[in-house]
Formats: sequence, C-alpha cells, structure tokens
Amino acid sequence: MNQTLSIIANRRSTRTYSDQPVTVEEKDLILQAVFRAPTAGNMMLYSIIEVEDQALKDQLAHTCDNQPFIAKAPYLLLFLADYQRWYDYYLQSGVERRCQELNRMSRKPQQGDLILACCDALIAAQTAVLAAESLGIGSCYIGDILENYEIHRKIFALPPYTLPVTLLCFGRSAFVGKSPAEPTPRFEREFIVSKNSYHRLDAAQLEKMFEPLKKRYFAHGRFSAGAENIGQHYYFKKFISEFSVEMSRSVREMLKNWE
Repeated sequence: MNQTLSIIANRRSTRTYSDQPVTVEEKDLILQAVFRAPTAGNMMLYSIIEVEDQALKDQLAHTCDNQPFIAKAPYLLLFLADYQRWYDYYLQSGVERRCQELNRMSRKPQQGDLILACCDALIAAQTAVLAAESLGIGSCYIGDILENYEIHRKIFALPPYTLPVTLLCFGRSAFVGKSPAEPTPRFEREFIVSKNSYHRLDAAQLEKMFEPLKKRYFAHGRFSAGAENIGQHYYFKKFISEFSVEMSRSVREMLKNWE
C-alpha cells in the first residue's frame, strides 16, 4: 500500500483537538491542494470562507445541531457552492445585451448549475481533508451546516447564487500517541458496486449488508427508544429526527432563494 492509500485507509474523523495550532504555512498548503482539485470546466464553482472569529465559531457550534467541538476547532473552513461569481462576471460582460442582439436565450443559474457547483465544492472539500491528513492534521465534516439556512445566509452575507454545502473542522487529534481506533465498518463492496446497471438489494442482501454494524454496535440490542431493530433505530435517530426535518426545511429555503 502506498502512502496516499495508507492515508485514505487510516483516516478518521477528528472531534477532539490538541492545543497545537494549524500554522499559516499548513493552511496555505491545504488551500493550494484544494485549488488543484478537479473542477467542472475549470470553473471552480465553489468559494471557501475561513471562519476565524471565535464568536462565529461559537454560533456555528449552536446552529449546526449543538456540537461544542466546532467552537474548539483550530481551523474551520466553510465550502460554498458558488455560481454568483460567474454570473456576476457574465452580467459585467454584457451577456444580456448581446443575447438580445443575437436573438439568443439568456437565463439565470438553475438547478443543474447548482448541482454542478455542489459537486465542485465537495470535491474541493475532500481534497482539503486528504491534504490535511497528509500533514498530520485531522478533520471532521459538519453536514449540519445545511440546517438554519436563514441564519447562516445572514451571518456570512451569502448572495443568492451561493449555498453552504459543508463545513470542515481541522486540528490535530488530542489522542496522538494512543492506540488508533479500530476502523469503523463500511458496507462491503458487493452491496455498493454493480456493473452496468443499478442492483437493488433484496431482503436477504439488506440483512447481510448490516451484519457488521449489528455485531459492532448492536450486539446487545441497544437501539434508540422504541426501536426494535437497526432499520428502525436509524429511522428514528436519523431520518425523522428533529435535525433531519430541519435540514430538509432549510434546504427547501436554499432552493427557493437560488431559483
């Protein structure tokens, strides 16, 4: 296994940080790696906000589903899907006038542009994760940035054609030197990879897919309140939870604002 594959295989989410800061030089290296990430048409349809103000970190720890470790992260990056920059440039370049002269269609950013920009932002974010990991700096994705859109739009002064896709916490683990945690189980390849067409799993395959999680986390039947099995546990804890309902509401507002 080469060094890059080893970094990927051994990477864990880091939520408890040492007092050692992420240096200016390390931040620059992470961002330079990000700028080399694959991007649709070389357009770089993303923007990054470095969140340095402690008051903002404290607020995000609250608005992102009450996760205190966010406020303690030495380095925080917010990744935005961003079509505003290009659309502003289009308008500055006189596209509306020229479209009228040429009898060509003119339009604003739409759903396809949004999905493409989201892809760019997530590719950039994962590149940052791997770059940081290669420097001995851990990270943790915060998907809960998708919640409370109205608040996040206001505190970060987000224009219409930008959308917060993910928040990343960076810092060195407080547990360096201790035995590494056992890798968290993933679904086996047979359930994830198919050839040439989608393979919908039957009941037996679904049960087999969840066996590793059952052995590690639910051997003693410790399901969430009211749940009788793993499926019900995740449905209650994740799918119909308060944060999940809020996330869907918030994303609907994002889409309204974009459209």
